[in-house]
Amino acid sequence: MSIIDSKGRLFGKFNILDIGALLVILLVIGGIFLFPGTTGSVAQVGTTTKPIEVDLVVRGLKVRDVDRLSEGGGLKKGEKTNVIIRNQPYGQIPIKSIQVLPRKIIVTQPDGTVKLVPDPRENVFSTDMLLTLAGKATITDSGPVLGNSKVKIGMPFELEGFNYNFRGSVIDVRVGDEVES
Repeated sequence: MSIIDSKGRLFGKFNILDIGALLVILLVIGGIFLFPGTTGSVAQVGTTTKPIEVDLVVRGLKVRDVDRLSEGGGLKKGEKTNVIIRNQPYGQIPIKSIQVLPRKIIVTQPDGTVKLVPDPRENVFSTDMLLTLAGKATITDSGPVLGNSKVKIGMPFELEGFNYNFRGSVIDVRVGDEVES
């Protein structure tokens, strides 16, 4: 009796192609469990976490009464707000300060100079605000990172809470020692 017969069977019982396919499957499964590869992100190696403050300016927020934003767990100092950066939810960040900015306009003077004066128009539905958010960020070589998004001046932040959802633009980023206590 020969080892391989005319039909390609080993000892007349097992097909050689089936045995080869079974060996490949077993090697793949063994490779997955014995050599699983690296875990985690390479970007997280060698990074540190530091306190960060982000100043946002909100221009022309359409709201009837600014004080209503703080009702029902809304927008107020010391509370947390949900932050969305580049359409990616980050989580909650505490609000360090809120300042309603007075509306001003530029008026040309008779001598050709310009002067900044309070806006005399009765536009009660438009508000400008300066918000400071404080939290912790991962510091990389290219700057601070919240979630998976780099925080840079000029990028939009979307703030969302119980009774509000609006966008602001980052005007300042302070990291580590620059953060005011």
